[in-house]
Amino acid sequence: MRNLLKKFRRIYALVALPLILFACASSEQISSTSSSPSPSLYSNASPLDLRLSNWPYPYPLKEFKTSLQGQPATMVYMDVPALGKQRGVVVLFHGKNFSSDYWATTIAGLSNAGYRVIAPDQIGFGKSSKPDVSYHFDDLAANTKALLTSLNIKQVSVIANSMGGMLGVRFARLYPQTVQKLVLENPLGLEDYSKDIPPQKNEDLLKLEKAQTEASYRRFLQSYFPNWQPSYEKFVEVYVRVQKGPDYPAYAKTSVLTYQMIAERPVVNDLPQLKMPVLLVIGQKDRTVFGRRFAPPEAVKALGNFPELGKKAQTVIPNARLVPIENVGHVPHVEVPDQFVKIVLEFLNSRN
Repeated sequence: MRNLLKKFRRIYALVALPLILFACASSEQISSTSSSPSPSLYSNASPLDLRLSNWPYPYPLKEFKTSLQGQPATMVYMDVPALGKQRGVVVLFHGKNFSSDYWATTIAGLSNAGYRVIAPDQIGFGKSSKPDVSYHFDDLAANTKALLTSLNIKQVSVIANSMGGMLGVRFARLYPQTVQKLVLENPLGLEDYSKDIPPQKNEDLLKLEKAQTEASYRRFLQSYFPNWQPSYEKFVEVYVRVQKGPDYPAYAKTSVLTYQMIAERPVVNDLPQLKMPVLLVIGQKDRTVFGRRFAPPEAVKALGNFPELGKKAQTVIPNARLVPIENVGHVPHVEVPDQFVKIVLEFLNSRN
């Protein structure tokens, strides 16, 4: 019995010791991983300049020379022809944290269905100029109208997402004879943020912008997409690569100036004045609140309820149709591109 016990102890030592060592090593690895920042996915990627010169776009680019607040500026845009017989022209307005390249699948779907598509980077965004001036939706709308005039385009339908929705509303109000139909895709501006979000100083906003990290920016964008996909990483990549470059201070300041544009000009009161047919496409999981970090916690609870905001907007816009999309967030045309194009084409192709 004594010999058997000794044999058992030797076997236990041989088996248990590696298990104990493995457990210790694993604990150290987990502890080390959780206490240190995640490594950058783009540490070897080359920096991008202020105009995103080396960032690829899905279609050829053109330039329109214009100005903003008296400063010369260049608006970069894609002009994609219709395939087959042309049914009309569509203009796409992007959101604040995106550029016109995120419309790639929408452009393809519309072009294949017979629509010519104009997709500009608004001044201050993407590959367009970023002058150090005060930004206003009316000025961006005027530049877009001037672009269309230069192309001899008299009437368009507009599809607008996020901040682009606010621009789309102002464009439709300023140029009602130009806009045949308006699609508002999870637009900002369906509520008046100024009631709950206190004004912010530029210098304070700039400090926050410059404190952004790859991880914090990714978390921010993930709030837009309830079902984050690896393909969405490109939105993080472009920001990180600009941040690595010498033009980031100017890029960050432009972000601050365009923040103020959104904060200073609510468009919710323009909604009842829209006379053209309007389609509201609303991702039902969207809870985006502009300036959320600056709002009192009790105020945030009542803001950003896009399912309810969509319903309310439908009641105040004279000729509005609402299409809710379940399990989708702030950017349906990226999350469910085929479904989005189908919904939009049904609206554009309808007689009213």
